[in-house]
Amino acid sequence: MNSASSRSRTLKTVGALGMAAATAVLMTGCGQSSDSATSAATSEAAKVVPQKQTTSPSASAQLTEDQKERKKVLDATKVTFDDAATTASGEVAGGKLVDLDLEGVDDDDSDQSPSPTGSGSPTGSASPTGTASPTGTASPTGTGTSSPSASPGTEGPVWVAEVAEKDGTVHTVRINAVDGKVIEARVDADQDADDKKQTADRLAQATQTPQQAAKVATEKKKGTVTSVGLDDNEGNGVVWQVDVIGSDWKRTTFDVDAKNDTIVREETDND
Repeated sequence: MNSASSRSRTLKTVGALGMAAATAVLMTGCGQSSDSATSAATSEAAKVVPQKQTTSPSASAQLTEDQKERKKVLDATKVTFDDAATTASGEVAGGKLVDLDLEGVDDDDSDQSPSPTGSGSPTGSASPTGTASPTGTASPTGTGTSSPSASPGTEGPVWVAEVAEKDGTVHTVRINAVDGKVIEARVDADQDADDKKQTADRLAQATQTPQQAAKVATEKKKGTVTSVGLDDNEGNGVVWQVDVIGSDWKRTTFDVDAKNDTIVREETDND
């Protein structure tokens, strides 16, 4: 009896241990399967969920100070070079355009007025408004008849033109670059006989117009014309010097032969 009971207890103990071992194996297997499934799911999710992108700095943050200034002025400018040139020439009887600059863009002269403070929607180029048509009446040779110029901060961007009479007498014409109205038209007081002769001689050599030169320049580089001026080509005739601001807000200067419209020099300012 005692021996039988002892064997019975032993068998029960062995059986219990065997069941425990089997349960442990099953649990381990389930755990491994569960971990494998979780890893696989994570791997698949990683393929579906896009990686987080690092935001790059805005284009404006990468512009130089000169480029920011060009952008600010051109965003506020609504009157194109062509319209300003037509308006300026119309202010002087028989006058021809010698120089036209958008004030505040790459000004080199120390007497230039500060750049405008106005702002507009970014367009990448100045868009015409169609309001800058000629006035139809020419100012007499003498002092201008328009009111004195307001400060650029008040009037916004300004086109500053030099228009010469046949004898080389130069008139300065200031045009509001937003509405196309003439702000001021006056004869330059500091001209002497030599200055007038030089201007007249250069105009006599220039068989191509500034508008034609501007077209040649913008066909080479897409952008907005901000300056055109008649200049000597180091003794080899005369050139129209044209500044074009591209969509990258960099300035490219072209020297266009004023007789045959060929580009004789091209230089880009990366500032």
